[in-house]
Formats: sequence, C-alpha cells, structure tokens
Amino acid sequence: MKEEATRIVSLEKREDDPDLSSLRPRKLDSFVGQEKLKENLKILMKAASERGEPLEHLLFYGPPGLGKTTLANIIASEMGVNIKTTSGPAIERPGDLAAILTNLKENDILFVDEIHRLNRVVEEVLYPAMEDFGLDIVIGKGPSARSIRLDLPRFTLIGATTRVGLLTSPLRDRFGLISRLEFYTAEELEQILNRAAQVFQVELKKEGAREIARRSRGTPRITNRLLRRVRDFAQVKAQGVITLEVSHEALDKLGIDELGLDVVDRKYLKAIIEKYSGGPVGVETLAASISEEVDTIEDVYEPYLLQIGFIERTQRGRVATPAAAEHVGLKIKGSKDKLQPQLF
Repeated sequence: MKEEATRIVSLEKREDDPDLSSLRPRKLDSFVGQEKLKENLKILMKAASERGEPLEHLLFYGPPGLGKTTLANIIASEMGVNIKTTSGPAIERPGDLAAILTNLKENDILFVDEIHRLNRVVEEVLYPAMEDFGLDIVIGKGPSARSIRLDLPRFTLIGATTRVGLLTSPLRDRFGLISRLEFYTAEELEQILNRAAQVFQVELKKEGAREIARRSRGTPRITNRLLRRVRDFAQVKAQGVITLEVSHEALDKLGIDELGLDVVDRKYLKAIIEKYSGGPVGVETLAASISEEVDTIEDVYEPYLLQIGFIERTQRGRVATPAAAEHVGLKIKGSKDKLQPQLF
C-alpha cells in the first residue's frame, strides 16, 4: 500500500473525506479565489445566455483539490441547466459515451474528470460530438456494416485534468477556453475555513484559522480535511474552540510542519539531499529510492515543492534548493562546486 493513500495532505480524494456538497458554493460570486478565471467565466456565461446558446466547451487543469468539480457544478447552476458527471476511465467503450450523450438535453453540461485518461477510440467519437453535435455509429459487421449519424442536443463539455500535457492536440484544440487553476493564498483559504466552520458548527478564532490556512499547501481540499482533524482535537482537548495554540498543537501532532510538509515530503527531500548530494537526480532513480511511482512524484509530491521553491526540475534531473536543505535541517554536500541548474 502506497503512503499517499494515508497522507492527510494527500491531494487525492479519500474515503474519510467529508461530504463536500454542503461546503461547495452554489454561485460564482461565493467561490473564493481564481479571480481571473471567474471573470472570464462570467463573460462567457452572460454572452451564451443572451444568445440562447450552450456555453463553449471548457477545460480546467491543475493539481487536484483546487475546485475544478466545484466550478463545473457552479456553472451548471448559474446557467440553469443539468450536469452529468463522469470520468475518463469510466467511459470504456464508444457505446458508453453514446449512451451518455444521447441522454443529454439541450444546453446540458457533461463534466468529464480525468479526461486525459479517455480511451483513444472513445476520444475519436467525441470529436464530431463536440464540433458538430453529431454521433457517428457503425451498425452491423463486415460487408453489411453501415455508418449512420445521430443528431445530438447542443451541449457543453467541461473537462478536468491534472495532466494537460497528456491530452492529444485534436482534443485540446476543441475547447473554447483552457484555464489553469492556481494554488490559493492563505487569505483565500481563511475565507474557505470560515465558511466551513459555520457548516461544521465549530468556533474558529481568526488566529486558529490563519494557522490551518498556512499549513494547507494552498489547497481547499486539504484545508477542509485539516479543519476536521483540528476540530476533533479541539473538542477533546480545548472545549471545542479552535485557537492558535490548539491549531498549532493539533497540526504538530499530525506531523504537518509550518509550511504544510508532512513526513513523506521530508522523506522525498532528504533522499535528494542525503543520497544524491542535493541532485541532480533522475526522477525514475528517485522514485525507486523512496519506493514510489514516477507519476505520483510528478503529480502529487512535486507541484507544491516547486511552488515554494524547494526543488527545481532541470535537464539533468531534480535538484533540492538550499532553502529545502535548511528546512529539513541538512546541508547539501559540495553545493559550492555544483553547476547552476538549467530550468526547462
């Protein structure tokens, strides 16, 4: 079993995560953060509504837990249409896609999470559906086979992915708006915490909220998860009130430091610094040394460490920065003699 499945700061959804339906905002104005994206979406939605047309196809990408699914549901709510939610791996055959598309109504939204994992055969069927709102189906086999086209209701496809580079160019080019969701600031996460505290009916002091926000890795999903853990600690140890001291003690006991790094992050950084003198080290070698998969390192470990300047991706491999070494209490051997890394 991989460590990622049990990490409290895991970006992926966990079985013990709260039901987010009560925490998710229903309107775009209530959605915290992603200001530029919200501006663009307001313009697109207003223009589409005035013309009586479906919204353009949209693609959201970025690390997990930043609100891609929430935004899709908000758009459906704002446009007053239904939304059908599925994922790339769930659509195994063209027939599965055909069943979903033919059950949509005019102007409905189809949200496909992990769209980069769509089967290539399914993806090719999707092209005419997105462009011409038609579905080409082959009936029969052999010489008697014939192709017919089914007309589809005009719909909007919203795709979400953590790995936009894995999307094929023909699919990517069919989206009218492609937007990256950015990590959240501590101030934005505090707003999310205050809303969640009201839903959870817990007393959250400003300093306590700030401490949780600082350690949430810029990710709302982690923010809500940490709030639940700190709430439990406060209930047992501090009469249910989350203060700075309560947040600090609870998060320390969970092994989450002041920058939001946990034992797995520190293990990753120490491997680069101790085993490979700070790097550069190839990602496959690094994955083998910490018994982890390359995809997990690239998609889960590294985005936040890159964001805070603790690692660099160079042509020769991963390099730990002096700030990372200082944070984990180590020194990079021979750092004065190292070549300056060249970023991609």
